[in-house]
Amino acid sequence: MPHIYSLAYLTSAPMAPPDALVLAAKLSYQAIGVRIAPAAPGGDFSPLATDGAMLREVLRRIDDTGVTVFDVEIARLNADFTPDHFARFVETAGRLKASAILVAGDDPDEARLTESFAAFCRTAAPYGLTADLEFMPWTAVKNARAALRIVTNAGEPNGRVLVDALHAARSTTTLDDIANLPRQLLSYAQLCDAPAGIPASDDELVHTARCARLLPGDGGIDLPGILRALPGDLPFSIEIPNHEWLPKLGAEEWGRRALVAARRIVARAAEGKASA
Repeated sequence: MPHIYSLAYLTSAPMAPPDALVLAAKLSYQAIGVRIAPAAPGGDFSPLATDGAMLREVLRRIDDTGVTVFDVEIARLNADFTPDHFARFVETAGRLKASAILVAGDDPDEARLTESFAAFCRTAAPYGLTADLEFMPWTAVKNARAALRIVTNAGEPNGRVLVDALHAARSTTTLDDIANLPRQLLSYAQLCDAPAGIPASDDELVHTARCARLLPGDGGIDLPGILRALPGDLPFSIEIPNHEWLPKLGAEEWGRRALVAARRIVARAAEGKASA
């Protein structure tokens, strides 16, 4: 079965979602990701939760293009989490008929974070949404083992673990950790590349994640190994923010190169898995 490829928000940012849908259709992506809440205070996002006209335009272009919204980001769960805070966020994701919500864990109290994640899952469930907990080495959920532990202990049927190739490579996550993630706890994965090695500081980790990712195959991440450790039928979000090349090439050419590179590395991994 062919993979679903989704154009992540950061790969075409700051393009508005209606335009991203048109671009995705032109480039043969099947879906896009939208960011309706900032990743950090003052960060870019699309105000779909408050801008009714933009939301209606997105829904119209979904119908026109056949491209869907796959994931909505970003729900950050901190020590002050309350489900009410995310009510409009989740309702908007539901109106977009999205499949998944990207969740980040920022509460260092794991027991409380687990309870918050369970409550968020219950908030998302009536809309048919999964809550996909992304491990990132500078957050409270630092690796795949921690994400799996929280999702498992939360015990909600729509709880998931999100594997981002960058964070898998730059955390203490191993290929065995990825291979041991149960299939039913995976909705999708994020693909990109980056230079080999783990930066010494959180600032450097964050800079690469938000500003300097590379096309698959252009860096030093063991993408074939990560892909072979994942189920062979997962959708992929192509998330490749690059503050040098995206403005230089433009969103269309960058998005085109991203999809070509992603398909190439996925095919290479599949060939290696078949011959193993």
